[in-house]
Amino acid sequence: MSFIIFSLLMKFLFALILLLPFSVISQGWIPAGARSGSLLNASTTLVDNWSYFNNPGAIGKIENLSVGFSYENRYLLPDLQRQSLAAAIPTKYGVFSLGTFHQGTSEYRNFRSGIGYALNLADNFSCGVQFNYQGLRLPSYYGSSNTVTAEIGALLNITQQWNLGIAIFNLGQNKLSDFKNDRYNTTIRFGVGYVPSKVLNVMAEVWKDIDGPVSFKGAIEYEPFKKFHLRLGVGNQPTALAFGFGYRWKEFSFDIAGAYHQILGWSPQISFTFENKKEK
Repeated sequence: MSFIIFSLLMKFLFALILLLPFSVISQGWIPAGARSGSLLNASTTLVDNWSYFNNPGAIGKIENLSVGFSYENRYLLPDLQRQSLAAAIPTKYGVFSLGTFHQGTSEYRNFRSGIGYALNLADNFSCGVQFNYQGLRLPSYYGSSNTVTAEIGALLNITQQWNLGIAIFNLGQNKLSDFKNDRYNTTIRFGVGYVPSKVLNVMAEVWKDIDGPVSFKGAIEYEPFKKFHLRLGVGNQPTALAFGFGYRWKEFSFDIAGAYHQILGWSPQISFTFENKKEK
């Protein structure tokens, strides 16, 4: 009997999440990578293969082939498990990126796959564009919806210590369904990064969903020991907290994160990344 009650409560919570006005499952832009997640996704100034999800313009700064896998369990719900892949491929003509994520079950499935291209236009400036094929399956409310979205981003290194990043998702405000002219979120993110030393990185970001409130986020990344990083992020709208750590061993990186939503609870995340860079 207790199992049945628990199962019904979980289904009720899942339905409530899907119906929240400001969708916590983020129909449209969805970040990925435990490094970003542990910073509460204040990630427009970060440069790694996960920039595919976080700022397609920052991809232009990548110098080595890299690929990663990430797993996240949103709010510890079985129906909101998410798997993501991201790769960056530098060439003499610029840096290409590939990525995909899948989340959900047969009753609710959210996915996105795409390709991006970024280029250094100057020593201190890179920009990029990305095209995604994404869809949502939610039979009870939307049926199935598939579309193509576009995203642009840029990264400016003002000095060796100061960086500016911007990313805009879903430029065309593509439709999610014909129901009340429902559309995928259009999200604008602007971030500032300050690197006072080799072991410290401080970030701040402003987010604006076109149909939602302005959100502010701040984060810090600290390297107390060589190749080991501690991370912390805080934000509002909604109030949230994230933390985690990362370790690099030779060509491999391991990152783990936990994020807390004031209403829905915890979302653990883990990432593995390979970068084709030999130890010096």
